[in-house]
Amino acid sequence: MAVSAGMSVLLVLGLMIGTTTRDALPVFQYQGVWSFFTSDEWRAGFSRSEFTGEYGAFSFIYGTVVSSAIAVALALPLALAVSLYINRIAPKRLKVSLSYTVELLAAIPSVVYGLWGLLWFLPTVIRPTMDVINLVMEPVPVIGRLFVGPIYSLSYFTAGVVLAIMILPIITAITREVMAQVPRDQVDAAYGMGATDFEVMTKVIMKSSFPGIVGGTMLGLGRALGETIAVAMLIGGSQRWGLSLFFAGDSLAGHIANTFQDAAPETVNALIAIGVSLFVVTVIVNVAARLLVWRIGRVAGDAAL
Repeated sequence: MAVSAGMSVLLVLGLMIGTTTRDALPVFQYQGVWSFFTSDEWRAGFSRSEFTGEYGAFSFIYGTVVSSAIAVALALPLALAVSLYINRIAPKRLKVSLSYTVELLAAIPSVVYGLWGLLWFLPTVIRPTMDVINLVMEPVPVIGRLFVGPIYSLSYFTAGVVLAIMILPIITAITREVMAQVPRDQVDAAYGMGATDFEVMTKVIMKSSFPGIVGGTMLGLGRALGETIAVAMLIGGSQRWGLSLFFAGDSLAGHIANTFQDAAPETVNALIAIGVSLFVVTVIVNVAARLLVWRIGRVAGDAAL
């Protein structure tokens, strides 16, 4: 029975990969694999029997990567702080309620995040923050290019901030659990040697939990890469791309959601090719996460010897 269940999962996965790749293959043959991934020219065609458009997905790949990177950069420090507070500082009663509250964030539907971000969080918090960041960072050499105007309210930055809130429960839950597994003897030994609370948290707990933190971060990144509705509502829906984080763009999943319903047959194949690309990126991230966690754990084990 267990073998049958396992085989059924592999069968479904194989069918998914096979059918989507079959439908996407004509697009890769028409556009060229390299051109599909590196060109930013996307012009949908309307033919039923041949390809007439231009299909370069670089703008959508770029938007996916940038918004996800912003999300991880914002969520990871907050997740570490929340996990340390829950495990080391918070009173027991507050610890339980705070843990439940963080986990509750994961149960909120994506469309609710999108609506909340669009109607309240964007005009109240994100837009004023973007104006301040632009004013302060634009004159800074090199890095200031990431914050130059014009400022689009719906942008990579806006999508990334809301994505950070969405992946926060994932990273926090895993980080909190791995931190709780740090042996008490290590903590007591550090205190016995005169370490401060800050030193114990940073040099003992976080160091011992590092493989789990990396794994949780990669899982959060995987969720951010595949998020659809909230990103589609907040990233801007533009087929262009720009270096500035305040630029309006689009993501792989968001572009599929926004255009699939009215797409002509040839464009449907191109959107399926985008889906295959997103699947490949997600698989690469998850495999890299497992290899990285394994490698870090192995190095830590060798160091302990």
